[in-house]
Amino acid sequence: MSTLVDILQIGEPNALALLAPDTQPLTFGRLREHVVELAERLAAYGVGRGERVAIVLGNGPAMALSFLAAATCATAAPLNPKYRQDEFAFYFEDTRATTLIVPLDGMEAARAAAFPGMTVVVAALRADGTLDLSLERGARPPQPFIPPQPDDVALILHTSGTTSRPKRVPLRQRNLTASARNIIDAYRLSPDDRALCVMPLFHIHGIVATLLAPLASGGSVVLPPGFDAMRFWGWLIAFRPTWFSAVPTMHQMLLARAERQIAAIRAAPLRFIRSSSAPLPPVVLERLEAIFQAPVLESYGMTEASHQMTTNPLPPLPHYAGSVGYGFGVEVTILDEQGAEKSRGEHGEVAVRGPNVFDGYENNSEATAAAFTNGWFRTGDQGRIDGNGYLWLTGRLKELINRGGEKISPLEIDDVLLRHPAVAEAVAFAVPHRTLGEEVHAAVVLRAAATERELRDHCAAFLADFKVPRVIHILPEIPRGATGKVQRIGMAKLLGLINESSGDAP
Repeated sequence: MSTLVDILQIGEPNALALLAPDTQPLTFGRLREHVVELAERLAAYGVGRGERVAIVLGNGPAMALSFLAAATCATAAPLNPKYRQDEFAFYFEDTRATTLIVPLDGMEAARAAAFPGMTVVVAALRADGTLDLSLERGARPPQPFIPPQPDDVALILHTSGTTSRPKRVPLRQRNLTASARNIIDAYRLSPDDRALCVMPLFHIHGIVATLLAPLASGGSVVLPPGFDAMRFWGWLIAFRPTWFSAVPTMHQMLLARAERQIAAIRAAPLRFIRSSSAPLPPVVLERLEAIFQAPVLESYGMTEASHQMTTNPLPPLPHYAGSVGYGFGVEVTILDEQGAEKSRGEHGEVAVRGPNVFDGYENNSEATAAAFTNGWFRTGDQGRIDGNGYLWLTGRLKELINRGGEKISPLEIDDVLLRHPAVAEAVAFAVPHRTLGEEVHAAVVLRAAATERELRDHCAAFLADFKVPRVIHILPEIPRGATGKVQRIGMAKLLGLINESSGDAP
């Protein structure tokens, strides 16, 4: 298995592959025929091997099929449908996209951003679960459809770019299939499994963990129109998934409603629940396991590694709240600042290597050179590996709070705040300080009444004084990025605190 075409060959022809609300399911036999049909249609519209196909669609079968077709005949470049026109224009230019796939209605910002001569293709889902691709404008001479090779770039995504211009991450067919295989091995996925895909399919988490890996195991995927904490329970009953993967924010939103949905949870039990893309506070893991009565397995992934790098294993092997497990098909080590490997138990920068890891950033040799040391990809995360080989992250190196020389992990503060019964969400972050360099602040969303003083006293009972947030901002909601990840590095700026923090901390 080294290309996406190989993935589609695995399931039994009559076994269900793609399912969705209000849509006929597709079997594996029909899916593999149909993806080739769609790839040939794109080639007929002038899409050639190696070209970039921007996809601006919401979650669902149309998005999944468009991605598989584009990644089979060219290179898929899925984008967040919520971008504004200027953002679309930037990504179209940056990826050198020649083709744009949009829905029949809507996405006017993406259409308006399409440059002259760009091929625009409309995707419309048929009643039988197949997809119709029709040319809206920009016809070009037809190209031959050439099946992909392992070294072909299947997918191009960007790093988050929270502190600098986002970098292009080209992922090859062999990278994606290696990552899918690692996920299958880690969770022992089989044709009996069914994943509920609630992660956006413009993000590496959704693409690899809950689309490609289930299909590569011969199992099925449920494709609702995105995450919805109200409708989740109905999907649970209707489709009986065996697992789902989400970011911690989504898990917290489900927990807020779970006690009213015990009947649905018991009627449709899950084999396991997966969490990735952001740190899962231990208290959230504990509550999820108590309510769902299923193991909650935190994993650790990055775009540059085609998603998964490490994960906690299934029982009977132990899984630990606060750990992200160990590598499946991926080597993991801890490096010092000079790039030398450190001993178990010592803190340093997490680094990985394996067939899932990309070869380097596109047209950015300087960033690529900085990211690799002796074949190891440096993740930018700080952590340690314990005596049993489990990885424990202490935060992004850039997110650690340096208060007067004391390095503080914001994850530790998050977990303490979340253990207060009035706190629904919490994020600790650094604010620049005139004398200390950085001061500790936190933002919370409450589920019950509490004062800032009460929350600070709660923190003081569990944390050393220098770790206690000097200010706790009580907000109606915490700002997040497109995939639900907290923008911790930019939080001070988002809350207008950069200038306010120039004096002494409160």
